[in-house]
Amino acid sequence: MLKEGDKAPDLLGLDENGNQVKRSDYPGRRIALYFYPKDSTSGCTAQACNLRDNYTELLDAGYQVIGVSVDPAASHIKFRAKNSLPFSLITDTDHALVEQFGVWGEKSMYGRKYMGTFRTTFIIEPDGTISRVIGPKQIKTSAHASQILAS
Repeated sequence: MLKEGDKAPDLLGLDENGNQVKRSDYPGRRIALYFYPKDSTSGCTAQACNLRDNYTELLDAGYQVIGVSVDPAASHIKFRAKNSLPFSLITDTDHALVEQFGVWGEKSMYGRKYMGTFRTTFIIEPDGTISRVIGPKQIKTSAHASQILAS
């Protein structure tokens, strides 16, 4: 699992349109790399829309927002269009990024155990160093932009 002080990889993955997303594509900017469980669910939609609604403020503060889930590209395309999301969503269907960052694991809902993504945001500095990790128990989906801006 990557943690504060570690270097994030340069190649993060492919976005919903099949384009490579690299950390180095955003020189001089912090990246708010947020991992979320599933497109079009209530919590994930609330989180994405909060980031959308505060996107200009995040950009003005020097952040680039990039979302990641294990959903396929077609799902990301619909999710972005339906919610007018101004940022890219990485399609991590092979689980490479969620496993590298340590946010894939066993979850439990209503007594049923399953594998899934832990909602987690990594703040990555322009030099690639992870400066802050906002973990699953800390994230407030409807106020996530203010949590990022507080870092």
